[in-house]
Amino acid sequence: MTSSPPSPPRPTPTDGTRGVDPDDRFPAFVVRGAGDALRSGVADLTRDDLPEGDVLVEVTWSAVNYKDAMVTRPGNRVARTSPLVPGVDLVGTVVASDAPAVAVGSVVVVHGYDLGVARHGGFARFARVPSEWVVPLPDGLTARRAATLGTAGFTAALSLHRLEHHGLRPGDGPVLVTGASGGVGGMSVALCAARGYEVVASTGRTSEGAHLTGLGATEVIGRDDLVAAPDRTLGPERWAGAIDCVGGSTLAAVLRTLRYGAAVAASGLTGGSALETSVYPFIVRNAALLGVDTVATPIAERRAVWVEMAAAFPGEVLDSLVEGEVGLAGLPDALDSILGGRVRGRTLVRPGG
Repeated sequence: MTSSPPSPPRPTPTDGTRGVDPDDRFPAFVVRGAGDALRSGVADLTRDDLPEGDVLVEVTWSAVNYKDAMVTRPGNRVARTSPLVPGVDLVGTVVASDAPAVAVGSVVVVHGYDLGVARHGGFARFARVPSEWVVPLPDGLTARRAATLGTAGFTAALSLHRLEHHGLRPGDGPVLVTGASGGVGGMSVALCAARGYEVVASTGRTSEGAHLTGLGATEVIGRDDLVAAPDRTLGPERWAGAIDCVGGSTLAAVLRTLRYGAAVAASGLTGGSALETSVYPFIVRNAALLGVDTVATPIAERRAVWVEMAAAFPGEVLDSLVEGEVGLAGLPDALDSILGGRVRGRTLVRPGG
């Protein structure tokens, strides 16, 4: 009886991988199917299941966003591939890199572009991404606090960035934040207050008043309080600027009450995608509507805004915005909660936990 020859040794990886075996399986939260036939849950993947890219990241943190919940719902028009690992943002350590500008061992942030929508995202222990999507972790931020900021914090910061580019400055007057109880809204309140603005927070959940004043709001108003002088084409001039996280009739009400020359930065549509307004705010009040897209923001601007955020947000405020942490198995309940409007701040995800 002859014995089989020994197996040849596994070749040493040449792509900078540190101890990551391509055959090792790792956990991921995966959505499969299309249309009304969707199913989701925790499954094992291998590195070969990941999309092409020149940077491999071991994900330390992700976070639950509204878009992540949408891709799990039957009939959604958000997910563009199957199977799909959701998670539109992630923070982690680079374990393999073919890009000279991205060093193995560095901590990075990735969000936007096709992440979690058309290619596997942050709800897995590993993610592979193009180096052109990578943001180095800014000085002064921990990985956990960067995940707390995530897409929500970036949306808030980019909104204020656009308003200030339009000319808004502290001392100009009250700045309105709509949908203030949500992730982007809460971040916007905290950021504007930290930058010295007088912040008025609007929310449909007025029971959140103490929380919002704790973030820095000088006044908390109900959603109905935005509708002023409904019988007039234009309402009173109230806001020196506004960050709208709701859309629909809320955005229309904000436009009617902007001060002369003011602008609103709009990023939300939970209140509807239709906008019923007139040209009067734009012509008579010289108002501006600034659309805020965080998906395709050029990488140079994205990196610059992250540096601004690291300097602007007090760490203790970021910590106060975390509502909870979940592992992959806890994602179904967390995703249901954000769709049901039951989340005050940020829910962080530990893909390896």
